[in-house]
Amino acid sequence: MRKRRGWLLAAILFAVGTARAESGKIKDTESASHGGDAAVYEIVDTYQYPGFRIVQFNLPVLSHYSYILVSGKDALIVDPGRDAQVYLDYARKEGLAVKGVFLTHTHADFVAGHIEVAKATGCPIYKSGVGGADFKYEALKEGDTLAIGEATLKTVETPGHTPESLSGFVYSKQKPDRPEAIFTGDCLFVGSIGRPDLLEGKMTAASLASMSFDTWNNKLSKTGDEAMVFPAHGAGSLCGAHLSDKPFSTIGAEKASNPYLQHRGRSEFIAAVLDGLPEAPQYFKHNAAMNRKGPEPVDWNALSPTEVPASADLTDPAKAYVVDVREATDYAEGHIPNSVNIGVRGRLETWVGIMVPWGAPLVLCGSPGELTESIRRLHRVGYQGKVITLESWKKASLPVAKNAMIKPAELHAMIQRGEGPVVVDVRLPNEWMGLRIGTVVNLPLPHLSELSAKLDPAQPVLAVCNSAYRSSMAVGIFERRGFKKAMSLEGGAEAWMAAGLPVFGAERKAGSQVTAAAPTRSIRLADRVSADELMRLIRDLPGTFDLVDIRPAEHYADYNIPGSRNVDVADVLANPAYLTGAGPLIIVDRDGSLAMQVAGILSQKTERNIRALYGGVEAYWRGTELKPAVREVPLPPTVGPAPSVPAAPPAAPGAPIQPPPPQAPRKKSAGC
Repeated sequence: MRKRRGWLLAAILFAVGTARAESGKIKDTESASHGGDAAVYEIVDTYQYPGFRIVQFNLPVLSHYSYILVSGKDALIVDPGRDAQVYLDYARKEGLAVKGVFLTHTHADFVAGHIEVAKATGCPIYKSGVGGADFKYEALKEGDTLAIGEATLKTVETPGHTPESLSGFVYSKQKPDRPEAIFTGDCLFVGSIGRPDLLEGKMTAASLASMSFDTWNNKLSKTGDEAMVFPAHGAGSLCGAHLSDKPFSTIGAEKASNPYLQHRGRSEFIAAVLDGLPEAPQYFKHNAAMNRKGPEPVDWNALSPTEVPASADLTDPAKAYVVDVREATDYAEGHIPNSVNIGVRGRLETWVGIMVPWGAPLVLCGSPGELTESIRRLHRVGYQGKVITLESWKKASLPVAKNAMIKPAELHAMIQRGEGPVVVDVRLPNEWMGLRIGTVVNLPLPHLSELSAKLDPAQPVLAVCNSAYRSSMAVGIFERRGFKKAMSLEGGAEAWMAAGLPVFGAERKAGSQVTAAAPTRSIRLADRVSADELMRLIRDLPGTFDLVDIRPAEHYADYNIPGSRNVDVADVLANPAYLTGAGPLIIVDRDGSLAMQVAGILSQKTERNIRALYGGVEAYWRGTELKPAVREVPLPPTVGPAPSVPAAPPAAPGAPIQPPPPQAPRKKSAGC
């Protein structure tokens, strides 16, 4: 069965009075992928349809979804990862014959497993003929079909993320005119679309975004609303912005809730798609080239990394890039000088791809087990390296570097005494703007090496992030840049908040001097806004606030407040982008109850004004739609007592509001 996001239910059920305890937990896709299981493929669910089923796999550390389409004893593997044994094992266990590999496009964020599957099974590889490839494949174009048992996969050209992007529309015999499911690859995600900026130099991002506009409006949006959408990525992927962590969606739900698809004009759509994209790691272009060429098969059963001799050359950044894959605490206690800590218990693949220049002489340091796992996993993004253990380094009597991990209470005391180091927040700007531990410098980790030139290497610096994973990485970057005393905040901002220490917001100007906003330990409560107040804001101050509706998409489609945007409640709670903004964030639901709880939770994380619509959409409906429909009707003069009129029975809870004649409301309120 589908895995439920238990943290969401827990977050909603917590009262505002417990918000201080919860405030020490920062939900992000980075820290969510720090467990050992995150590096292993998991079956998310098996989706049953008439005559076929779809098995969905997830690799959390890469936010990568892949699939097996099964009908009878035939199987088609869709967008596999390079370590493809998981699909082959499933096929063998189920007694399936693999009939082919279907690639929706040339992937950039991971090395695909099409060559691995084809070598193991002898099956053909199916992909678009646009752009070509250096390996043998069957070229597909608009309208081509593949028969997999009783299922039919029809290819539809859906350019935008890349020019050659294909989507696979899957039909059953019982319903040959409407697809049951669509493998959208990176052209359409749940809550987002694929980024169009990975081909700069060959095609402009605006040109590809324009193709995405046509793909949605001329093709995908015209598909039946009930067709299920199965993308290649989820939350945490750098192939788009603000992806949902839901593993699937429907065309109808995306019509109603995907923020990018609400823009009706081409220019507005292009601007929205290009705005706020995360920076693409430098390894993306190299992985795309590998996938187009055809990755060399890997002997997964004979991974014997070569151990290099201990040498002072490993401390020279010009001669080696040493990545220490151990835990941050182990790294702090002793490491090879100038090595960078990228823990194996995290997004090792992505962070190596971000931080280590392609082609650099990579050497991994860790325990034998950690090194074997790291070598295996780095094949997923095309990196190969040699290894060394810290024990071998110590036996050679070579120097060992150490760095302090400062506890939150200790750092706070140092700051209070005026003896604190320069605090460098290495998170992304949207994370830093929403929440910070004091007067800090924001130098995002991907650019820390060059941005650190703003600082004095002779002064002590302390790096901070959410959980200490990235800040430990920053220590190594500082060392490589010549800093003499680089430290990390133990446990990160999560530990700081859990200790009840003050959280600072944006700085403000007082006269000619800039002073930090006074910290407070009091619980921040959300504000309420009435329906009348919201109506006035919409009329008099449009564009000065953000209005998000957290009801289900089908209810939002039935009736919604002008200017509102339908957003999944999980995204509102988890996405740090909602913690920042020039004006208030107003949250809307059916009756105001859930919106108030969500607003209360968010208020603990940010100084942004968070409000909930009191009474919800029901109150707004009564004030704007129902009230004008009820008008006074003069009664004719009567002689004697007026005849009695039986009272109307009370409406059942949740029933549609039925205004009296003669004027009816413009639209029913069932979605309220």
